[in-house]
Amino acid sequence: MSAKTSPEAPLPIRSVLQMVAQWIGKLGTVWVEGQITELTARGGTVFLTLRDPVANVSARVTCARGVYEASVPRPVDGARVVVHVKPDFWVNRGSFAFTALEIRPVGIGELLARLERLRQVLAGEGLFNVDRKRRLPFLPGTVGLVCGRDSAAERDVLENARRRWPAVRFRVEQVAVQGPYAVGEVTEALRRLDADPEVDVIVIARGGGSLEDLLPFSDESLVRAVAACRTPVVSAIGHEQDSPLLDLVADVRASTPTDAAKKVVPDVGEQLTLVHQLRDRGRRVLRGWVERELSWLESVRSRPSLADPVRELDRRAEQVDALRERSRRCLSASLDRSADSLEHLRARLVTLSPAATLERGYAIAQRPSGEVVRLAADVKPGDELTVRFSDDRVTVTADPDAPSA
Repeated sequence: MSAKTSPEAPLPIRSVLQMVAQWIGKLGTVWVEGQITELTARGGTVFLTLRDPVANVSARVTCARGVYEASVPRPVDGARVVVHVKPDFWVNRGSFAFTALEIRPVGIGELLARLERLRQVLAGEGLFNVDRKRRLPFLPGTVGLVCGRDSAAERDVLENARRRWPAVRFRVEQVAVQGPYAVGEVTEALRRLDADPEVDVIVIARGGGSLEDLLPFSDESLVRAVAACRTPVVSAIGHEQDSPLLDLVADVRASTPTDAAKKVVPDVGEQLTLVHQLRDRGRRVLRGWVERELSWLESVRSRPSLADPVRELDRRAEQVDALRERSRRCLSASLDRSADSLEHLRARLVTLSPAATLERGYAIAQRPSGEVVRLAADVKPGDELTVRFSDDRVTVTADPDAPSA
């Protein structure tokens, strides 16, 4: 729809507005989705503003009270709804608005279901696995911070971190944390910080808000960008009850921006106390060890062998003399016993020897071969015998005339 106009032949404003109204009227009815704000009722008409949950745009909507009350449950401020509307352009005021023909609330359950489906897909790829998460450095050189422009989250992180460790350094990337540009700006800031070799940890912080306000931090592209980061990432989105998908993929999840400051830097007071405690403990341990060694050294020095070495030598010498005397006595006694035993044995041998028997008046008869004649019957007349006495021996011949025994 166009009209030929010129500075010399302009159209009246009413004609232009009527043309706009005709063009808008050709759109017919459409279903739109948005979030209700500024809900007011005047008489039989309900006025509300329908805001886009992602983009920072909104439109006025009017509806009959009967249409509004027919919706179950009845929508309230902040509710997300799907509305069957007819676009209208008011020529007299030059304003645009929607007329609601039907309102259907969109419950939080539907949004949560969408997020749950995305969560299951990402979890199936292993993006939320615990073994992928990295430990934060004990004392980072530089902390990267992604936050809203002049936001309370930025102040909370900076103030609490510097209160805990005054020397901490920050590289702050201020981005949109709500609206259509949030995902792109946060992702780009994240990549810049991840590429900086001086940044040891990255904090993504945002204050609380509705589920719709926090939707950018459940965006799939942002979640994958965080998973691909080489630098550890801390998620500090909203409050304790808020749980965007960014919390699941981040290496550390902080309940609030203040909690994030506590997690990325240690408390200087606590560390000084710990150093003092460890130093005192080391001093006590070292003192105890030295005292034990001194006690052991003193006990060693007090031993007789070290306290009076000559005395110990004398004692050992006395022991040697005593042992030598004892051995001498033992040997002497042993020799005496052996001499007595030998004397007794010799006396027995003397007593039992043939010479002793011969000295008592006996004689031994032997044949020339040396065989001893034991019986007279063994001697035949004429046998030559040798008779041995104690002092000598004689040779005799048996008398044939002698009577036999």
